[in-house]
Amino acid sequence: MENDKEISEENKVTQEQVENTDAGNQHEPKNESSQRVEEHHDEEHHDQEEHHEEEHHVDYGNFSKKQLLSALKELLEKGKYIQDDHVANDIKTHYEEDHFNKEKEEALKSFVQEGGTEDDFFYKQSEDDKMFFALYGEYKNRRSSQIKELEETKEKNLFAKNQILERLRELVDGEETTHSISTIKEIQQEWKDIGPVPGAQNKNLWASYNALMDRFYDNRSIYFELKELDRKKNLEGKLELCEKAEALDKEEDLRTAIRALNELHEEFKHIGPVPREEQEAVWQRFKAASDAIYAKRKAYYESQKEVFKENQTKKEALIQKLDDFKDFKANRIKEWNSKTKEILAIQKEWEAIGPVPRECGREINRGFWGAFKQFFHNKNLFFKELDEIRRINKEKAEELIKVAEELKDSTDWQNTSNALIKLQQDWKKLGPTPEKVRDDLYKRFKTACDTFFDNRREANKEINKEFDKNLELKEEVCEKIKALPEGEEFTVENLEKLVAEYNSIGFVPRKNIKEIAGKFNQAVEACVEKLDTDGENREEFLFRLNLNKIQGDPNSDRVFNKKEHGIRKQIADLENNITLWKNNLEFFASSKTADKLKNQFDEKIEKAEEEIDKLKKKLSILREF
Repeated sequence: MENDKEISEENKVTQEQVENTDAGNQHEPKNESSQRVEEHHDEEHHDQEEHHEEEHHVDYGNFSKKQLLSALKELLEKGKYIQDDHVANDIKTHYEEDHFNKEKEEALKSFVQEGGTEDDFFYKQSEDDKMFFALYGEYKNRRSSQIKELEETKEKNLFAKNQILERLRELVDGEETTHSISTIKEIQQEWKDIGPVPGAQNKNLWASYNALMDRFYDNRSIYFELKELDRKKNLEGKLELCEKAEALDKEEDLRTAIRALNELHEEFKHIGPVPREEQEAVWQRFKAASDAIYAKRKAYYESQKEVFKENQTKKEALIQKLDDFKDFKANRIKEWNSKTKEILAIQKEWEAIGPVPRECGREINRGFWGAFKQFFHNKNLFFKELDEIRRINKEKAEELIKVAEELKDSTDWQNTSNALIKLQQDWKKLGPTPEKVRDDLYKRFKTACDTFFDNRREANKEINKEFDKNLELKEEVCEKIKALPEGEEFTVENLEKLVAEYNSIGFVPRKNIKEIAGKFNQAVEACVEKLDTDGENREEFLFRLNLNKIQGDPNSDRVFNKKEHGIRKQIADLENNITLWKNNLEFFASSKTADKLKNQFDEKIEKAEEEIDKLKKKLSILREF
């Protein structure tokens, strides 16, 4: 409340001095009056600047480099280089401390770890860094230019006001005219419209201006009635300003009300004197309306201190919650995304809280955004590693695609089918690939595989027709074999011809292989049972018949070779046994027991020789196939 009292008292003194300055019959020292008017003007200017700073609540602590760069560009385009200089400095501070210096330190650390020395280190700025510092330099240059222009403008204004003072002196020292009042009003308006002058000259100008104005009204007593009429008009204007000031008490937006009140004060000061008997009442009314707004402003800022303290407590609690995120590690994207949603929810809470006390704002922001950025730094490292894995998998996928595309037009159905199935299994084991090419890679691989299998499917349609025809032919042969024993041409040769005909027909559908083979074997066995052949001929016939069956097998050559090898081994074993037995016979003496053993060995030798003959016949038959 002391500050409000000081403001009110100062406003009171200032207004009294303004009114006394306007009044021709007041004898207040002019220099003191001018000084107080100027101090009142400076105080209001200071309030406006303070209000301007209070309006800037943007928290750049959570801005990225590009966002800070964009903010600086907007500030540059705005053109208020002097007023917004503290904002530009704030943006630069965040850019350097939150981003540039950290990146430079990390680069130096990496350079030293790789074997370099700090003296040899040179940090190459990024394009964003170059752009940012260039824009900041441009901002400072424009600010300097704007200050220079402002000073030049003030000098021009000083010259213009000195010119007005000369005109005013001529008016004050000249003869009275009927146009004096209108001329003085024009001079007052021109003086008001000119604008600021250098601060060192401001007080002297105001003192001279007010002194001359006092002399004008004092020396023109013959125009007193006109002056009183003018004061009444001034009274009407000031009463209107009082009403406007009183209406501001209903304005909900305090900042709008303060801004409007400052403008009303400026108008009130320049309107001119009112009748002396009304001046105190008018000023007290205007002051009371102003004090009401100032009291609201003070109460608002007092109340905000508590709010800011509460906000600080809430934000410190959120910083504690971020401790779990700072060192978070995971190997799955889903887990990172889930944790990211949580931390972004905390960020929304943070942004909804509002400002904290200025003295601890930077520390609070660093605590929160430091942990926040650490989480996303770790997340970026994970995705960099994942990107490397995806890049390697992309190369592997392209190798598989290359092989698949080389095989897609092959007509070696079985081997190529096996090879493509193996490629498909390898594809499933690949792991993640870059998202932007993932669909394209799979489409290319699938297209290559589908091309081959579609071609095979078309080819199999023709083959299946042939297989169906072969099935019909084999069923006809089976019927002929079944009917053979009932006819007059039932001989081994005819049966062998039918068996050979059956084996020459070719493949049947896979689902009918067992069925037709069963019919064939059943028909052949029925014929064999009814054939009139002795044991040896029957055995040879069955062997030949078995070879006929094997001949239809795709792997018949391998089976025949295996059978031939087995027969030759049997012959070799029997021949070895015969040689051994004959050698043993030479050691037997003449006796009944020896003769009996000799007979047994002779019988074994005879059977073995008969078996060798049979096996040699089989070899002979085998060579026919």
